[in-house]
Amino acid sequence: MTLDQVKIGQEVKITKVGGEGELRCRLLDMGLIPKTAVRVQKVAPMGDPIEIHLRGYELTLRKEDACKIEVM
Repeated sequence: MTLDQVKIGQEVKITKVGGEGELRCRLLDMGLIPKTAVRVQKVAPMGDPIEIHLRGYELTLRKEDACKIEVM
């Protein structure tokens, strides 16, 4: 399953961060690294962007980026 498929309020752990080059580095720099617990807080009415809570802060991601993060 990928992060964009997680329901609001559900908590999951990151298993793999995909993407290439600068995108992957940017995601890792924001704290989206394997074994990190994340909880989906909100989803915009049209489904994009997604707000998640991790490591004590809120982060908003585009659905396009969230689909590159595998969770379980």
